[in-house]
Amino acid sequence: MFKEYCQFDGIGLGELLNKGEVTASELLDAAIDKANNLNPKLNAIIHRFDKRAKNQIDKGLPDGIFKGVPFLLKDLTAILEGEKMTMGSRGISWVPDYDSEHVKRIKQSGVLIFGKTNTPEFGLTITTEPKAHGPTHNPHKQDYSTGGSSGGSACAVAAGIVPMAGAGDGGGSIRFPSAWCGVFGLKPSRGLNPLGPDIGQEWSGAVADHIITRTVRDSAAMLDYTAGSEVGSPYKITKDKTAYLNATLSDPKPLKIALSQKPLIENTKVEREVLEALYQTAKQLESLGHIVEEVEPNIAIERFWSDFFLVVCSHVAANENAMRRRFGKQAISQFEASTKNMAQLGRALRADELLYALEGWHLHSRAMGELLTQYDLMLCPTVPTTAVPHGELPASKKDELLMDLSGKFSAFGTGKLALKSGMVQQLAHPVLSKMAFTILGNITGLPAMSVPLHTSSKGLPIGMQFYGNMCEEAKLFSLASQLERAAFFKSKLAL
Repeated sequence: MFKEYCQFDGIGLGELLNKGEVTASELLDAAIDKANNLNPKLNAIIHRFDKRAKNQIDKGLPDGIFKGVPFLLKDLTAILEGEKMTMGSRGISWVPDYDSEHVKRIKQSGVLIFGKTNTPEFGLTITTEPKAHGPTHNPHKQDYSTGGSSGGSACAVAAGIVPMAGAGDGGGSIRFPSAWCGVFGLKPSRGLNPLGPDIGQEWSGAVADHIITRTVRDSAAMLDYTAGSEVGSPYKITKDKTAYLNATLSDPKPLKIALSQKPLIENTKVEREVLEALYQTAKQLESLGHIVEEVEPNIAIERFWSDFFLVVCSHVAANENAMRRRFGKQAISQFEASTKNMAQLGRALRADELLYALEGWHLHSRAMGELLTQYDLMLCPTVPTTAVPHGELPASKKDELLMDLSGKFSAFGTGKLALKSGMVQQLAHPVLSKMAFTILGNITGLPAMSVPLHTSSKGLPIGMQFYGNMCEEAKLFSLASQLERAAFFKSKLAL
């Protein structure tokens, strides 16, 4: 057994294999051993195919930078031929006969895929506690949330089962669990990574797929393989010409960074230790020669939450209809109450109301764009709080009952009534308030990263978030690597 497995990141393991110091089989065996020992406690991986991975070694792997490195896919948008997908739902189980474009490109890096990670139903909330598979436990504290929706992937990386894992981000779902599990997570610019062949854009462009890692260079190197337009892509994007991995090798020029502490969801409280970490980050940046100034984007927060939430609900309604056509009514009946409720709200929207919300997306994007004409980057917390215990974020039994009753009477216009009464905002606020700093990246499409820079007095990770201009991932990677080299990272293995 390769006992030093957890001491290396993905690039480091690939280098060992290329030097002949370790074999792909030894790396896979080490990952399997870690998964066997840790996953019964963590519940990060919900589907394993070890034999397939071993057979893949015999068939041969591409000569990429991550050749032979064990890897996990998130069980949501990452379509892998021949392997079951549930998307976190009790009602869905299907086996695709093709790979998605993003998975094809990930494979070209040489990774050895042997399992899929846990996710909330359809990635619709920011804690990984689906009824289909049960909760994923934070490796830093049992019975605490990992965040979501890429909570299984963040957990597996933080626990050392794999050095990196697939992830996706529609409202903070890469950055959020990265912050709560103490690992590195970058959400790429809108359209930079492919979502096809089935999807051109998801949630009106809010969703972006990438990976979660322990080191910055692993994230950058994978983006070198995956970034770029695909056939039928709705966006014209600019891939960095000098390679993202190269950006990690040198410090950035002194940057002018805006510091924002204002949550974009009303009535959101930021924990004291998170604010302290924010200002400590500013001092760390200044010690490296950067300029940090307090400034806030000119965003109308009174409509910010609804502009995001209503667009997403409209897509959930459309997805439910698609699932009904594909899998039947029985599948839909097994969806969680919150999923069915969001679909009901989406159906209650008029076309002009949806377009008004999308107009808000443009206004918020414009405001952020204007700020980034004056600053290189914006710094803010990733999440307003540290990780919370299981059961705090999912809908309570009382709330689920209200949602079920609302669904039964939806034909009588209860969806519109719920929207007008304020009940929707009340039910959604506990989750949306936790996303008060991450949603901005999905509305605007800007690249953003959560960097594991701090730890609370209770030993829980605190992530700091940086936003950059469109397609300027290289600048983000360069700064993150500088912080990493300065030993400011707190991304020690949790177990």
